[in-house]
Amino acid sequence: MTDAVPSGEGDGRRPSPWDPGTPVPELRASDADRERVAEVLRDALAEGRLDMEEFEERLEAAYKARTYGELAPITRDLPSAGVTAPSVSLSKEPEPGGPWAERILGGEGSSTGAVAVMSGFQRKGRWTVPKRFTCFAFWGGGELDLREANFADREVEINCVAIMGGVNIIVPPGVEVVVRGVGIMGGFDQREDGVPGAPGAPRVVVTGFAFWGGVAVERKLTRAERQRLKEERRRERLDRKAPRKELHGSPAEDLLDMHDTHLEALEALEAHRELMGERVKERRERHQERREAQRERREARREERDRRRHRGY
Repeated sequence: MTDAVPSGEGDGRRPSPWDPGTPVPELRASDADRERVAEVLRDALAEGRLDMEEFEERLEAAYKARTYGELAPITRDLPSAGVTAPSVSLSKEPEPGGPWAERILGGEGSSTGAVAVMSGFQRKGRWTVPKRFTCFAFWGGGELDLREANFADREVEINCVAIMGGVNIIVPPGVEVVVRGVGIMGGFDQREDGVPGAPGAPRVVVTGFAFWGGVAVERKLTRAERQRLKEERRRERLDRKAPRKELHGSPAEDLLDMHDTHLEALEALEAHRELMGERVKERRERHQERREAQRERREARREERDRRRHRGY
């Protein structure tokens, strides 16, 4: 009758702490075993899995270890040879379905850039944001309104260069914003940076450079969405008023009516402010266009005078 030979002894191999299921924690470790553990630690340091302080602590423990039981815990949380570490996605993953699916079209954008030199630019309404949009503002300004826009990809980049000028980016609720711009005597608005996005919504990465200028990011609802919410609040007030008929003439009824009247006045004031703001913006745009047209006419007259002067000579 033949006695059973434990795994790793009959074939001339030495038991190792890296062989799964090998219960040999009390076996003495060799210098080669300690060196193999040190090599795993060096690889982990080079890959960024360990910082220098933790690497030194584990390396010292490895060289002091006498048994496999002392060596095994040192690399238990590190991938060994032949083991693939789980991958981490750094991009926005697609979300099946949802309200944002129809607004992420793929392909190319309808506009890839804009320039404002002592003037302005604007992108608003139904337009497609490309994977990378670049804008430049020098002694001028621009506005990028993404509230009704479609997106060429789930992650788009808006690169802004503002020199003694500014760029205003308007995003709808639900869109994730990441701000990575650099400002020198200027700045990038960080208020919306890091706000979690809705499932399936695109991510907007704002990069660039601002010198004596700024890039602002604000989150707003569209006019149609504001009107819809206003109508919902009005219906809610009507629903609350229905059960009050039995309280007609009571102090509680009068107090609730005063509260609703106050809310309606605030909504009317907010709508008036928005309307006045839009009118002021339109007047500024028309004034800017007139100034640009005047500047072009002056340059044309100057060029005509120069041509006449050269012909005279």
